[in-house]
Amino acid sequence: MADSITTQANLSASKASIRSKLQEVWGYSDFRSPQAEIIEALLQKRDAIAILPTGGGKSLCFQLPALMQTGVTLVISPLVALMENQVQDLHQRQLPAALLHSELPKNQYRQTLWALENQRLRLLYLSPETLLSPKVWQVLCQPQQSINGLILDEAHCLTQWGETFRPAYFRLGAVRRSLLQHQPPGMQIPIAAFTATADQSVQQTIQHILHLQQPYLVRLNPYRANLHLTVNIAWTPQQRKQKLLNFIRVRTGQSGLVYVRTRQDSEDLSTWLSQAGFQTAAYHAGLPAQERRTIEQGWLQGTLQFVVCTSAFGMGVNKENVRWIVHFQVPALLSEYIQEVGRAGRDGKPAEALALISEPTGWLDPSDKQRSQFFADQIRKHHQTVLELAPKLPTQGDVASVSKQFKQGAIALSLLHSMGCLEWTDPFHYVITQKPSLSKLSKAHTTAPQQMHRYLHTKSCRWQFLLNAFGTASEPQNFRCGHCDNCKP
Repeated sequence: MADSITTQANLSASKASIRSKLQEVWGYSDFRSPQAEIIEALLQKRDAIAILPTGGGKSLCFQLPALMQTGVTLVISPLVALMENQVQDLHQRQLPAALLHSELPKNQYRQTLWALENQRLRLLYLSPETLLSPKVWQVLCQPQQSINGLILDEAHCLTQWGETFRPAYFRLGAVRRSLLQHQPPGMQIPIAAFTATADQSVQQTIQHILHLQQPYLVRLNPYRANLHLTVNIAWTPQQRKQKLLNFIRVRTGQSGLVYVRTRQDSEDLSTWLSQAGFQTAAYHAGLPAQERRTIEQGWLQGTLQFVVCTSAFGMGVNKENVRWIVHFQVPALLSEYIQEVGRAGRDGKPAEALALISEPTGWLDPSDKQRSQFFADQIRKHHQTVLELAPKLPTQGDVASVSKQFKQGAIALSLLHSMGCLEWTDPFHYVITQKPSLSKLSKAHTTAPQQMHRYLHTKSCRWQFLLNAFGTASEPQNFRCGHCDNCKP
């Protein structure tokens, strides 16, 4: 009985200290649900998967526990722009955080490595490739390093194939085991995966690849009653432009985003809209860091009404009064779509999301079909690569040697891992355990684009479709939201 009372007292003290830190650093009096529960799980050294809608306050869930512990929390992030935004915010709060990526000036890179080596950081943001680079890995494996957590931000990137595929993600499951070999006995390094979208299949993939141990799962419904969804057919390329122009013209002064899929399209469309008199700019990952920051600030402050952007824009950029999102070109994956539309209407006021698509045959405007075909071709190339390379790969070896010997070697190793044919003994060395076959290739690689196509052409409630797709439907099958184009009277 006494032990129970003591445990309760410690738990209450812990909750009080967590709220005190929230007030001290962020100025908030309390958490949104379920932030407190996630923070407590991480402080208790539990693995976690947190699926919170865009704007749900994911970053605070791992930043706060990192600040309440000694040692460093490693935050693995897919985009430089996303890292820069979060670290800039932490610096403004006078917090010990830094980032490492290949675009950093050499002196800044060295300074950050020195700060890491001398235990001056609480949060270090880096890509999976940078985490597994020799210089960084060597510092992390030093015995004096105290690593209190591994955070995977935008964890759905683990499951993305095609042109954006990054093989280093598949080696992350061996990171914890390897780091613990250099830590004192009894040390624990929890792993937490955060994303806005993950269906049951994606959750299982994340848990499998990261080797999560009985993870604490939090999954919030992505439904937003204030967000109106519309899909509109544009019969020709010129009509697509005209529909976009008409949509923006009647929303004078309202903040928005126009999504395209390529850097060149963002440049071309932005130039055309600027000539039409709009305050806008093109944004993509190929721009210099300072130019990206300038565009972000212009949009946040309202000097730019909207930005014509690729998927590189929006992650970690917090703006509540976005009234509309236009997908001038739709993404290949439904998970990308729901993340991007979720950037509108965070303030709870009405917002709109318009997707422009070609007519079903694609005769008059084949661009959508061509993009979809390109995505499918990329996946097929990956699959063909692994089947051709597998017999040539050493049964055991290291990724650096294989990458030097075979152009697509790292991709082949990752695909073998996803098929259950390979195990990583550490983040750099592998053992092939069985031969691959076509039957082992994941259906998710080929069905994901089909899911997006079904959403765009469904005649039923669009929100019901999304809720079913992401396994969070709590409404009856005949549910009609009343504010998508298929439900409006």
